[in-house]
Amino acid sequence: MSDPRRTTVEIRGMSCANCSQTIEERVGSLDGVREVDVNYATDEGTVAYDPETVGLGGIYDAIEDAGYDPVTESTTVTVTDMTCANCSGTVEEAVGGVPGVVAVDANFATDEALVRYAPGTDRGAVYDAIEDAGYTPVRESGDAEADEEARESARDAELRHQRRLLAVGVLLSVPLSLLMMGELVGLPVPDTPLGVGREWWALALATPVQVLLGREFYENSYTALVRNRTANMDVLIALGSTTAYVYSLAVMAGLVVGGLYFESAALILTFITLGNYLEARSKAQAGDAIRSLLELEADEAHLVTPADGREGYGDERDVELEAVEEGDTMKVYPGETVPTDGVVVGGESAVDESNVTGESVPVDKREGDEVVGSTVNQDGVLYVEATKVGEETAIQRIVQTVKEAQSSQPEIQRVADRVSAYFVPAVIANALLWGTVWYAFPEALAGFVSGLPLWGLVGGGPASVGAFEFGVVVFASAVLIACPCALGLATPAATMVGTTIGARNGILFRRGDVLETVESVDAVVFDKTGTLTEGEMTLTDARVVTPATDGAVPADADGPDAAGATDESGGERVTDERLLAVAASAEAGSDHPIAQAVVAGARERGVEVTEPDVLQSVTGKGVRARTVHGTVVVGKPDLLEEEGVDPEPARETMEAWESEGKTAMLVARDGELLGVLGVADEVKPSSKEAVAALRDRGVSVWMLTGDNERTARAVAREVGIDESNVRAGVLPDEKSAVVEELESEGSVMMVGDGVNDAPALAAATVGVAIGSGTDVAIEAADVTLMRDDPTDVVRAMNVSAGTLAKVRQNLFWALGYNTAMIPLASLGLLRPSFAAAAMAVSSVSVLTNSLLFRRYSPDEAYRLLGRFR
Repeated sequence: MSDPRRTTVEIRGMSCANCSQTIEERVGSLDGVREVDVNYATDEGTVAYDPETVGLGGIYDAIEDAGYDPVTESTTVTVTDMTCANCSGTVEEAVGGVPGVVAVDANFATDEALVRYAPGTDRGAVYDAIEDAGYTPVRESGDAEADEEARESARDAELRHQRRLLAVGVLLSVPLSLLMMGELVGLPVPDTPLGVGREWWALALATPVQVLLGREFYENSYTALVRNRTANMDVLIALGSTTAYVYSLAVMAGLVVGGLYFESAALILTFITLGNYLEARSKAQAGDAIRSLLELEADEAHLVTPADGREGYGDERDVELEAVEEGDTMKVYPGETVPTDGVVVGGESAVDESNVTGESVPVDKREGDEVVGSTVNQDGVLYVEATKVGEETAIQRIVQTVKEAQSSQPEIQRVADRVSAYFVPAVIANALLWGTVWYAFPEALAGFVSGLPLWGLVGGGPASVGAFEFGVVVFASAVLIACPCALGLATPAATMVGTTIGARNGILFRRGDVLETVESVDAVVFDKTGTLTEGEMTLTDARVVTPATDGAVPADADGPDAAGATDESGGERVTDERLLAVAASAEAGSDHPIAQAVVAGARERGVEVTEPDVLQSVTGKGVRARTVHGTVVVGKPDLLEEEGVDPEPARETMEAWESEGKTAMLVARDGELLGVLGVADEVKPSSKEAVAALRDRGVSVWMLTGDNERTARAVAREVGIDESNVRAGVLPDEKSAVVEELESEGSVMMVGDGVNDAPALAAATVGVAIGSGTDVAIEAADVTLMRDDPTDVVRAMNVSAGTLAKVRQNLFWALGYNTAMIPLASLGLLRPSFAAAAMAVSSVSVLTNSLLFRRYSPDEAYRLLGRFR
């Protein structure tokens, strides 16, 4: 065992010594871990481990499996010269060995590597590791704008480099091909000038191509074979073109007898360079959406200061966007872009949020409303206080999320990459085998394949060129035809476009594997409040109840008809106003939506509300409070029973309201039942459509809520969920257990919007945080929906389904191409130059097919169903 490596892990979620002991036992059970010391008081754990036996990623996974959150940071590193899956695998292996790095996901289709690492890890060591592996990282400076410009500059430089190489290749290869192959295709071949033989002109034209275009393939091959001890696509290209060039030199030197293949050597490199150039262009086009998102940001902001001693604002000054700080007040004129995320502190206007949420209808904004940076103010002046700036703004988080999703890879691509890793050695072995067989048994094989329609494309077979020469040709062709570029590009190219389509429609996929999983979920579980409903409770009813009678007093009643129980003064009647005053004064200190609805409803009716002296919130049940009215309990029947209050007199009223979809809350004071309040949360207009669309897809739809059974069933009936699929009265900490129970029968998507939903989102196969979700919910989710629209769940599924369909098309083409072409080359039916051209076409066709996917609309399925627009 090698010397141990020590690391300190910051861990969230520990609350006691049992937590630290659980982590110590889980991590300590890993092979290679020598020592574990976890301290819940400092939220840290120290681990000594053998890096050759267990990686840091395995340690972090063990902590997560124990139910805790090891803190990591992530960065996306642009790597400009990866050419195939083997290159990305080499980068992953190199960076994975850097101390502090938890996980690496390199994607050669996007020229990026997503690196997760422990806080405090030396980022410079990551860049050094990439360089040591033979690749070129774009080093970040910490300035987001400058870093993006550096990445753009690197991509542009690579595109210009490939364009220049292609120009050289075309200028030299075309006359060389006419010189060497003109007669084959019936073109007149002029006399060679200066009395120099044709073979010398061919050598003169082919050599610059071999040196200039072949240089990077040779360098990359050396890096792969010598430094990284692996074989990649560059090895195949260098091997194929060198075989043709060196064989031709041997013929000119009289070492062997045969024809010249200088034009094949030059065309191989030219066709491959053409493919590289087109790939670089395609990658740039696929990344246009990300760049266009960043271009939506404002360049500057108009800062204003509160006027001294007057209403309104004082002097206005223009500053660069980077100079805006949290708490600054910005003035946004009509037609201007909102500089950063913030809250409106003055003015009214409509704001076009389509850039961020995909919603085409402008949203009215007034004082107290939140606005998102990079959206467009339309018709009024707004004063906005900045709440999030820099990399914390929504647009920057969207860009980062999309980039991370594009850099990570779905499982289907990992399978393709594993195939590619073994593919190159297998291709070389196959080429050697068939080259040798053709040399050893030329007549037998020629007799077998001479009747095939493509026979003769290499000059008539071994009978016309000789067995050795034909064996060399077959070897070069078989090596070139099987480059696994198309296979490696099939998934990441489609995923790159799919995540961009999602972002354009306000759907953010956190990782590439999430995009793969969303389409195939068996069940979707919706939280009720704020997800299927608006999440804004409104006081609808108040009814005074006595132990003797279930009397009725509407919420807006007054006068002598509002009689009820006698209060402690001995003569005063409990009216609806008194009931609301007692309840609202108890709820005034709570931030629960129901509490806020009760307080707001009381104030709207002119009832005086006082703050409680003492407030105790009972999770999932209600509140206890000491107020000016006495000791008050507001909540569910079981909470009142715990206080010795009989809820039975209000049972009939509660059941009637709950059957209408309302939430009923009992009110008791000093041990006596006073009455019952009804609040309602309106169902979102699109909830029914979303549920219907999901059921049309064959997905089982469920609803979770902490509300009572009757209210939950009423909402379920309204939106179209089977009542048997409703779980009511579920406490926040029980939601994840329900999700895990459903997962025993299949994959589950959980959709929620609040802090209480975070454990369930994390437990689900796919967690979805919907529009107005809290930061905690969004952090726990795999998919974030920028809008409050449940139908975006179906849109996310449609994007996933469309992306996977494109992946399957690409894989079918890539695998079909190799399946068909390798036998053709092995049977001597392709010249090396034709093989190189076919290989380049296969890669470009996969990228082109993926780029066509940009036209896809996730609403298409809705239109076919006749449900939406």
